[in-house]
Amino acid sequence: MAWVQFIFNSTPDAADALSDALTEAGAAAVTFQDNADQPIYEPPVGETPLWSATQVIALFDANVTEADMRAAVKPFFQGELPPFKMEAVEDKDWERAWMDNFQPMCFGDQLWIVPSWHQPPQADAVNILLDPGLAFGTGTHPTTALCLRWLDKAAVKGKTVIDYGCGSGILGIAAALLGAERVIGVDTDPQALEATQDNAERNGVTIETYLPKDAPQLECDLLLANILAGPLTELAPLFATLTHTKSDIVLSGVLDTQADMVQNAYLPYFTMDEPAQLDEWMRLSGVRHEH
Repeated sequence: MAWVQFIFNSTPDAADALSDALTEAGAAAVTFQDNADQPIYEPPVGETPLWSATQVIALFDANVTEADMRAAVKPFFQGELPPFKMEAVEDKDWERAWMDNFQPMCFGDQLWIVPSWHQPPQADAVNILLDPGLAFGTGTHPTTALCLRWLDKAAVKGKTVIDYGCGSGILGIAAALLGAERVIGVDTDPQALEATQDNAERNGVTIETYLPKDAPQLECDLLLANILAGPLTELAPLFATLTHTKSDIVLSGVLDTQADMVQNAYLPYFTMDEPAQLDEWMRLSGVRHEH
């Protein structure tokens, strides 16, 4: 099916109302896009900010003209529409194109992430079967990649592992496939726990999943946390109680400008390694001091 898209130059204040109007007018899809190369890394709790220059992109059937779009949106949008341009969208198999964007990825020597529609490139490797979907964490982001590279080199066989902020469960699944005896996933989002369970089942491993308030209070051998700098800093005392002497800790989701702040929060409890960097993102790791 052929499509046409209308690309509006909007603002954070107007974007939601414009999106609602376009949806009511029959748009097949409406998306937001940064129009000023302005990244948003860590929004305040409870907020979902937009870029100062936000593009609102609405997809319509190719038969819809500019006049048709204006007439359809008018009952749902007060005032003048912001400036926009109209573009034809190539007619192609969107599902196929989307799937082609996700190829198997290797992290280190033995660890692979393999979408379900691909055969593992190395059948005897540690292959994590994982599709993009319900929760963040498919290996494509540098923060996840940094953690997977650490796990690829680690000795986790027989250990108890906590994946705090488990998301899709990718790190816990990797640990389980590498031989961890017990893996616990913790997340504030029930959907993440659901995704972790689904992905664990697909990979033939068992992961216990908990909301933070229900998580068991135990001392693990390895604690993984791919979250964000602010929560990581606040969680340092808790993570100290969840680890024993010589436990490993691996932290990610930290920008290079935030690394010192996070590392300083952990120095009272852990001997920290030299940070590892990929693009502007950092991985911090260390070993628990004696209690």
